Amino acid sequence: MSAVRFDTYVGIDYSGAQTPTASLKGLRIYRAAGETPPAEVFPPPSPRKYWTRREIAEWLVDRLLEDQRVIVGIDHAFSFPLKYFKKHHLPHDWPAFLDDFQRHWPADRDHMYVDFIRDGLHGDGAARSGNRRWLRVTEQYARTAKSVFWFDVQGSVAKSTHSGLPWLRFIRRRAGDRAHFWPFDGWQIPPAKSAVVEVYPRLWSRTFLTPGLTRDQHDAFSIAAGLQRADRDGTLAAALAPDLSPADRRAAEIEG
Repeated sequence: MSAVRFDTYVGIDYSGAQTPTASLKGLRIYRAAGETPPAEVFPPPSPRKYWTRREIAEWLVDRLLEDQRVIVGIDHAFSFPLKYFKKHHLPHDWPAFLDDFQRHWPADRDHMYVDFIRDGLHGDGAARSGNRRWLRVTEQYARTAKSVFWFDVQGSVAKSTHSGLPWLRFIRRRAGDRAHFWPFDGWQIPPAKSAVVEVYPRLWSRTFLTPGLTRDQHDAFSIAAGLQRADRDGTLAAALAPDLSPADRRAAEIEG
């Protein structure tokens, strides 16, 4: 199978702490172009030292609209288990899921903490809750991945997922048809489009030695380097066409 061949590879280590306008040490971006190793991308000049979630979303929209093919890997879940859709009587439609979720979990609003919604102070998170025992098919395959509903434990992705999903909606709306959100927009990424994919950096991070980097930097570096290497050696194309059972394939088209 031939390689996909993107021009640029972006890895984002995400954080759901504080608010969308808070400068967070846990938000990191690394970018690689062509054969050049990944380098850290720093936020626009300002009194803030680190990225905010809003700045990352706006920066990504600009990259996706550029005249080049970029693949972006973000380390939070892009959707929820099918049991969530069943519990809340939601159609198996990912864009509709993003709209519905943002209405109940408006974590993209300025000064909004995920915990404000969890505690019932804003939004209506209680009407769109899940069970921490629920796993997506991809999490069952990964084995060590935690449920998107399991908050407040080491290695949890629940808070970053609940804070990040509204920004996926923002990016999707702003980037329009220039961006392909895999696999929700289809298993094959059109040749002229850039792509946004969910990644699990633990699958790659141990294969890249990056002395002197923090864990957040290392994860972002590993995402960019892993995508770059996989595209160049042809394994990315294979990964984007996984050998799944019909049932798992249907689930993954909604769960991610």
